[in-house]
Formats: sequence, C-alpha cells, structure tokens
Amino acid sequence: MKKLLLSIFILSSTLLAADWVKDIDTALELAKKEHKNVMVMVESEHCRWCKKMKSQTLTNDAVKKRLKNFIVVKVMREDGNAMAKLPPVEGVPTIFFMKDNKAIIEEVVGYFNVEDFISYINDVEKKPN
Repeated sequence: MKKLLLSIFILSSTLLAADWVKDIDTALELAKKEHKNVMVMVESEHCRWCKKMKSQTLTNDAVKKRLKNFIVVKVMREDGNAMAKLPPVEGVPTIFFMKDNKAIIEEVVGYFNVEDFISYINDVEKKPN
C-alpha cells in the first residue's frame, strides 16, 4: 500500500511539474505568444508553507484547471538572477500574477487553501488587461 501511495504521489508531482515553465523569461515569452498572464510562485527549499501550497493547493484539480489560463513558473528565492527580475519578496511563498510585460496584477503572500486561492484567481481574471 505504501508503494502504491508513493507511486501516486510521484506521478501527481510529475504531472504538476510538467505544466510549470523553468524560468521567468521563458514564461513571459510564452505569455506573449499565447496571450495569457503569468503566475510566478516564489518559494524556498526549506519552506514548509511552500511545500504545503504545492502539495495541497496547487495539485487540486480545480486549481490546476484554473491555472491553465496562465503561464506558471516557480522561482527559488535563493536564485539571485531570477529574483532580480521580480519585485522585492517579503516572505515565501509569494505568488505574483502578472501581465506579459511584467506589470503586477496581484500579489499574494503565504499559504492559501484551495477555496481562497481560487478566489484570488477569480479576482485576477476580473481585472482589466
């Protein structure tokens, strides 16, 4: 049973990772081509709230479905080059919703459950482009 659960967890993590772009520049280029906004998640390797956000909120089917409207990218807070392309970050996880020209639409800091995170996505999608 443990092996089955581990296999399911690894597969779901792999499926989630497949949708994420590797860097901000690529995400912005894709956003321009696909006429989408960008969602950047700034995380840290040892952040338990980042891990909880990824494992409980971002793996939820309803959230994944809603994020298909965005180009999504994860950035490690320790990556100085990537962080230089973003506004200052006070804590992790920080999520920036931005336009393809890097204009910030919305910024949220901390862990959010599925319902609250979908509420933020709704707010972002209601804002004019």
